[in-house]
Amino acid sequence: MSEHPESAAAPGRLLVVDLARGVAIAMMVVYHFCFDLAHFRLARFDFYNDPFWLNFRTLILGLFLLLVGVSLVLATRRRIETRRILARLLRVGAGAALVSLATWWMFGDRFVFFGVLHFIVVASVLGLLFVRRPPMALAAGLVLLLVGNRLQSPWFDQPGWRWIGLMTHKPATEDYVPLLPWLGVVLTGIFIGGWLCRSGRLRALDARMPGQRPWARALAFSGRHSLLIYLLHQPLLFGLITAVLAVSGR
Repeated sequence: MSEHPESAAAPGRLLVVDLARGVAIAMMVVYHFCFDLAHFRLARFDFYNDPFWLNFRTLILGLFLLLVGVSLVLATRRRIETRRILARLLRVGAGAALVSLATWWMFGDRFVFFGVLHFIVVASVLGLLFVRRPPMALAAGLVLLLVGNRLQSPWFDQPGWRWIGLMTHKPATEDYVPLLPWLGVVLTGIFIGGWLCRSGRLRALDARMPGQRPWARALAFSGRHSLLIYLLHQPLLFGLITAVLAVSGR
């Protein structure tokens, strides 16, 4: 992802980025575990109205998408490697298709038609237009955040346009990450990544990371394999809870 071989993470990666992504993964697993407990009626959590859970989801998603922007900058610092980028987009796109199929089988009409993986594919392509222009990325990002949070139109409620955002109501789906306002977060991440790289702060942060601590190794591993963990953690959690309920006779 970057060219700093001295990182304590895998060669070519920055430990600080893997750790940050690992933190987001850990929070996501906690969030979904609690969601599953509510789904099986083992806890009374209101994920659709309780400000705590709504803000927790926003925090997790915001961190993930900021890191998408930072990672785009790191992946293209020397040059834009088309084959490498296409391979990554194909992996994430295949994951997005798998999520759509799995949620259609489980939830029917509430299937995920434009969730976080679908968004990352589109946002990564659009973000490439800004990786060499961090100030423009920040300006566009702030505008998209403002527009996405302030403007609504019934026109965007139509099925073919819901992926853009600007809807008057959230669609019935198990995960929804519209282009607006969330592309603004990715573009802000591009600006932050560019600033950190130019100033040398990213290298300095990476050098101070406690890479040999067991918890840091675990988080960094999660950060390096975030797509796989994202795809597998929910089936594993569902299976674990189902098995525990079966054994306990509930």
